Amino acid sequence: MTSVLRYTESLCEALEVDFRLYTVKMHRRAAERNNEDSVYHDKKLQQIAEGTYEYGYKFDIEPGKKYYKVVMSAHGNRSVHCFIDKVTGDVLKSASWKAPAKGVRYNLLDDKSRENCYRNCDWSGGYLYLR
Repeated sequence: MTSVLRYTESLCEALEVDFRLYTVKMHRRAAERNNEDSVYHDKKLQQIAEGTYEYGYKFDIEPGKKYYKVVMSAHGNRSVHCFIDKVTGDVLKSASWKAPAKGVRYNLLDDKSRENCYRNCDWSGGYLYLR
């Protein structure tokens, strides 16, 4: 297994963890409102604590000729989260299902850039926008 693939797998794991944390935060916020939906959100928080909650979002890797495509799957829908160059380790925002946008966002082979990528990554892809 190449180091780029291994780092891509780590990115997918970090994205799934971020989604789980986001889910807990949203259910807690909704449960604290003390309205008719609070019971629902309390039940979901209990399922999370018991490990029986179905998160619904998954990040998978689809290898292509030049890029690893990180695909986000949820409730039967799929979208490209990002592309990662197999040789250079460059992380690129997706422009479409088949092509990345221009401009490297991170590099998984550079220790500092990889750490920044993992630290800033979020399941919705906001960390991939240029500032």
